Amino acid sequence: MTLAQSIPTATVSESMSWVGLALLFPLVSAVLCALMAAFRFRGKGPALVTAIALGASFAVILRAYMTYSGTPVVIPIFDWIDFSWSGGGTFKSFAANMSLYVDRLTLFWMLFVTGLGTLITVYASEYMESDRGAGYCRFFFGISIFLASMTALVMSDNLLMLYLGWEGVGLASYLLIGYYYTRPSAVAAAKKAFIVNRIGDLGLALGTFLIWSNYGTVQYDTLFAALSSGGWSGADWDKSLIPYLLMLGAFGKSAQIPLYVWLPDAMEGPTPVSALIHAATMVTAGVYHIARMYPLFELHPDALATVAWIGGGTALLAATIGMAQYDMKRVFAYSTISQLGYMFLGLGVGSTFAAAYHTFTHAFFKALLFLTAGAVMHGFGGQLDIRKLSGLLKVPGFRIVGWMMLVGCLWLSALPYSAAFFSKDEIILAAFINGDRAIPALGWIALGTAALTAYYTFRVWFRVWLGPVRYEPDPVEMAHMAAAHGADHGHGDHGHDAASHGAHGHSASHGTGHGHGDSHDFHPHAPRLAINGVLVILGIGAVLAGLPNYLVMAGRESENWVQWMLAGSSAYQGAGVPGGDHSHTILGMDAHRAMLLLGGCATFGGIAVAAWLHLFSRASADRLRSALLANPLTRWIPLGAERKWLVDEFYHWVLRLPLWIGGQIMSFADRHVLDGALVNGFGKLPLALGRLFRPLYGGPLQGYAVTMAGGVALVLAWVVWMWTRGAH
Repeated sequence: MTLAQSIPTATVSESMSWVGLALLFPLVSAVLCALMAAFRFRGKGPALVTAIALGASFAVILRAYMTYSGTPVVIPIFDWIDFSWSGGGTFKSFAANMSLYVDRLTLFWMLFVTGLGTLITVYASEYMESDRGAGYCRFFFGISIFLASMTALVMSDNLLMLYLGWEGVGLASYLLIGYYYTRPSAVAAAKKAFIVNRIGDLGLALGTFLIWSNYGTVQYDTLFAALSSGGWSGADWDKSLIPYLLMLGAFGKSAQIPLYVWLPDAMEGPTPVSALIHAATMVTAGVYHIARMYPLFELHPDALATVAWIGGGTALLAATIGMAQYDMKRVFAYSTISQLGYMFLGLGVGSTFAAAYHTFTHAFFKALLFLTAGAVMHGFGGQLDIRKLSGLLKVPGFRIVGWMMLVGCLWLSALPYSAAFFSKDEIILAAFINGDRAIPALGWIALGTAALTAYYTFRVWFRVWLGPVRYEPDPVEMAHMAAAHGADHGHGDHGHDAASHGAHGHSASHGTGHGHGDSHDFHPHAPRLAINGVLVILGIGAVLAGLPNYLVMAGRESENWVQWMLAGSSAYQGAGVPGGDHSHTILGMDAHRAMLLLGGCATFGGIAVAAWLHLFSRASADRLRSALLANPLTRWIPLGAERKWLVDEFYHWVLRLPLWIGGQIMSFADRHVLDGALVNGFGKLPLALGRLFRPLYGGPLQGYAVTMAGGVALVLAWVVWMWTRGAH
């Protein structure tokens, strides 16, 4: 394997049209799920169809990878948009066909998107089985649309088709986050995700327009050729805006400051949706887009530095919030935002390789963490509060879940020599030493964030899986479940039905019991093969994600496989390994050795603090919090972190409330001034005059006599008035 030195020129290949099946299969699955919903199908058919379709897409991508020659290929599907015109202007045509662009970056991304999408679908077949019927069909319809849109986004050969997929994943996320549409919180979360993403999407749309106005194309191959040759020399301010607009779109989809607030609320959707969104698909779209458009980020000298600072700041901010949350899924949600911050930091300091490698490793261990959290929720009556769960490793049927979550926690904490350690190490190393792109201050911030990550990750694991056995179901979730069963409708995100409760000796109506030994009504519902099997496969995948680096360390390969995959694409400029010559130093040590030492200290230090506060001396954590709250100078630390630094409240008072007030004022003006006074007021004037004279024309003779006399009097008055004017 050798690194490319430029973007290879794409060739057109109609013979590879079979690759389009990767996009077609999820669309067919969506149609079949819709038909099953229309015919009120109540079996597991939607899950089976969706899993087969996504598995087939993965097989197509795998075959494309095995047969790929190394040269980017444009695969026409059908003609879509092709306009031309005459007149003024530099460019006189616009083309955007339904075509696929297949290079190493495309194949790299699609391998883990389709692979993990298939595994999550298999998991969901058991997790969502209590919703069999219309809800079950609707759920897998949304999954199919989600994967079809993500496939279009990644495999498109032009920015317009990418935008179509971009909007498609936004629509699918709205449908899936708001799956439990009878809950106001789920509806609010879905709308929040949709609206916040629209802000970023506007940036992407404007950036796409400026790309066309400057280069006359939205096709990747033509655009890359124009960039390689210097392109059309348009106005500099036009070009300099392009990377900032593109990064706005990326920040919206990948939940970065200031558009990250939608992602934690996305937990209102079923857990498989959380795993799908947070691991391999929607949130990675922004990372993919910047990697794909990387040459455009050279148009402004500060564009990549902005990406780096936003990424580093987001990583730190989200980590501080994650430290103080009690909902297990929300902790992992903030960890996703933080890890995405690392990826953008890697892109910003000039290492697309480090960012893409961390995206790859993160996809496995984050899917594993969410799905293990879902298995806990599935078995313990919807409970996710880590203060109400303890010692679950000793509960029969949950040992596989516990050990798999441990693997995910170790990888999220970047255990030395784990896959995540290598990928995160490359990002931090690039921040310290990657030539002109290096920003050492962000390297230190990233190291500090790594310690916080290890702490809050093992805060969850020590609290939930070790210590004395104690658990209780979530009464709200159990109430939702009982009401849903009574109405024969889908229920809260715990995925087991009344029959499974009965089989384990408890009823949903007794969901308010407290703790093991305190209640004789609640018994955990252990996961079965579909859930446990997927967790084990993901655990193995998380370990094997480090194989590319292990092969380099063993001398079997000269470069990391991910590095090689990016080098043959438009992300080639950042595909090199930072500090590969071992000539750089950090704190007087070889940079790589220093990263191993500093990274290991951050990981083990965070785990050690978590072990003391949340395993060996849990009372110490409570005393520490009480002490911080008692001191006016430190009270803001726990309260601020628990309340997410009041960012949502800030947006409410600064943006939402003024917009709401302005909307109410305009609504009042429209209703009472424009419609009421002007439009309807002038319309009612003839009616008012008619009502005034109506009594004179009611039929009695004297009424008509009065009218005639009044008319004669008016005529005489007018004549006299005109005569007197003439007399003067």
